[in-house]
Amino acid sequence: MYAQCPECLTVFSLDAATVAQAHGTVACGKCGATFSCLATLAEELPDDTYETLPLHPTSPAPPVLMMSVVRAEDSPQAPLFSHAPDTAHEHDHPHELPSFARLQRLSGRPGHTLRWVLACTALALLLGVQLVWAERRPLLRNAQFGPWLRSACSILGCRLPLVPDLAKLQLVSRDVRPHPSVPGALIISATIRNNARHAQPYPVVDITLSDLDGNRVAMRRFRPTDYLDDPAAIARGLAPGASASLVFEVRDPGKRAVAFEFGFQ
Repeated sequence: MYAQCPECLTVFSLDAATVAQAHGTVACGKCGATFSCLATLAEELPDDTYETLPLHPTSPAPPVLMMSVVRAEDSPQAPLFSHAPDTAHEHDHPHELPSFARLQRLSGRPGHTLRWVLACTALALLLGVQLVWAERRPLLRNAQFGPWLRSACSILGCRLPLVPDLAKLQLVSRDVRPHPSVPGALIISATIRNNARHAQPYPVVDITLSDLDGNRVAMRRFRPTDYLDDPAAIARGLAPGASASLVFEVRDPGKRAVAFEFGFQ
């Protein structure tokens, strides 16, 4: 059988079990719209080119089914009143209980309840893990949850992203000198130290050259790929408590530049 989504006009193939599952109400797997598949239900697709399947006309009275295939055999009507069943016999033969009573008894079994509790607990834990992973960056910056999350991830073997903490980056030393082999260029070197308790990415370094009055003469921004040649070292980041020596090559702005400063981003 076939049915068509009224929103995106996509035609789907379905069977009687799918139609009966929600009394004809289905959800489109392409646009997500919910609609009744009974309106366009068809045994076969039209032979000609078509855009929409024909809609079935509605009538105030339900159609009468005349062509029977199987008819239940006539059975004598059960007496209106009967003797009350023996209690012990009822427990020994639970299949003789009414269907609703058997369903209630099955749902009340301890094993059935325990399985539901375990399933709900597992789903709650899975949801909690997803929320923690979605908010991992702010949690890693937190002084209480950051170490706990890193310890848990090291046990599980997962890899957390590097979280910058520029306040814990210390400029240990810096120096500027003429380039020994390139005329009109300077070599600026610096040593930085990571005082954080976790590894953090190498920063973007801003170098500003200024004159005697503090006016900016030149400025250059260096990304980690500009001053490091090892992609693996960039991926690992600067380890906690570790220091790194950085070297930058810049054009000499002339004698006006008498001071320089570093900035991290």
